[in-house]
Amino acid sequence: MGEFWPVPDVLAFLAGSWRVRRSVRDLASGDEGEFTGRTAFSPLDGGGLLHHESGTFVWQGVTRPAERTLRFVPGTAPGTADVRFADGRPFHDLDLTSGHWVAGHPCAADHYRGEFTVYGADRWRTVWQVGGPAKSLLLTTDYTRAARSARGPGA
Repeated sequence: MGEFWPVPDVLAFLAGSWRVRRSVRDLASGDEGEFTGRTAFSPLDGGGLLHHESGTFVWQGVTRPAERTLRFVPGTAPGTADVRFADGRPFHDLDLTSGHWVAGHPCAADHYRGEFTVYGADRWRTVWQVGGPAKSLLLTTDYTRAARSARGPGA
């Protein structure tokens, strides 16, 4: 997809609204699904961003609404973030200063490995591989910045 696009401040980069398209493959069964929707990164009290994703998930021919919420708070190094679940539990760290990052997250006996790649000011991707006794999944998500309003950036 091209070269990485360095991001000096991940929170400033993510702020705003993004269109989302995610493919989900169950590597054990071969089943495939797709999520389409929007993600909004809005300011959090005390700093950081609230990530709220909502849309439609189609799995095995069944369409249903889907949503999730995460918190992106300032990380330990300038320009980085710590990603947390809605209830505050740690999920993973995120440093896009090179335009590329690999993170991990243990979940019971399964392990999540996330690869984050930025391709430009308005386009980035995550690829999560989930492996373990309970799951064998590949989730690929493409984010495209939603058009900014006529009021200007961040409006």
